[in-house]
Amino acid sequence: MRGRIIYYATFTPDNNGTLLVRFPDLPAAITFGVDESDAKLRARDALTSALEMLVESRQPLPQSKFIKGYPIQVRGLHAAKIALHVAMRESKLTKAALAKRLGLHPPQVDRLLDCNRASRLAALEDALNAVGRRLVIDVEAA
Repeated sequence: MRGRIIYYATFTPDNNGTLLVRFPDLPAAITFGVDESDAKLRARDALTSALEMLVESRQPLPQSKFIKGYPIQVRGLHAAKIALHVAMRESKLTKAALAKRLGLHPPQVDRLLDCNRASRLAALEDALNAVGRRLVIDVEAA
């Protein structure tokens, strides 16, 4: 996995005055907003939740093929957690095996993969290194 985790959202006016937000590449990611600004904020949460469901069920992440609409990027810490999941799948490494490599208890690995839990960036960096990946951070103008 390279780069950022970005999926494109579509915003469709709903019959009740809200905007319906969908991600064509992730049908489970659906939300709404009272206006465009609210919809964009909620879109990131919906995207993260849909990706987290795939991580929890140890499913592969679909590639972002739909490139029309509005790009939504997951938060940096969530991207590192999702990248760890992808690296583990590609390496065919189980949570138990990663815990052994890192000298951790299995629940600690679960927390590293849980987007609803805070994790130290250093811990994620160590876990990614253990599966042959390197965490790279970049900052751009907004």
